[in-house]
Amino acid sequence: MEVVDVGKAIRLAVDTGKVKFGSREAVKAALNGEAKLIVVASNCPKAVKGDIEYYCKLSKVSTLEYGGSSVELGSVCGKPFPVSALIVLDAGTSNILELSKV
Repeated sequence: MEVVDVGKAIRLAVDTGKVKFGSREAVKAALNGEAKLIVVASNCPKAVKGDIEYYCKLSKVSTLEYGGSSVELGSVCGKPFPVSALIVLDAGTSNILELSKV
């Protein structure tokens, strides 16, 4: 799975689906089990990433580590700020959920 494919799928999910941004939102979504997928930037702090992964395992929510930094993830999402975590509530027409299972 290439970063380009994941980047396109993330952008399509942002444009056509329903997503939230931020590590605190990711922890909440993982606790509630409302997320379908949580994408975490490669430079997300270890403590935050550990919390997200722990709660995702409890709630059976999939996680995907984005190969780029939070600045790159923000750029892929079309945002002018760093994004450490992206929560996919509805993928829209994106195939991001299938890519996360590979």
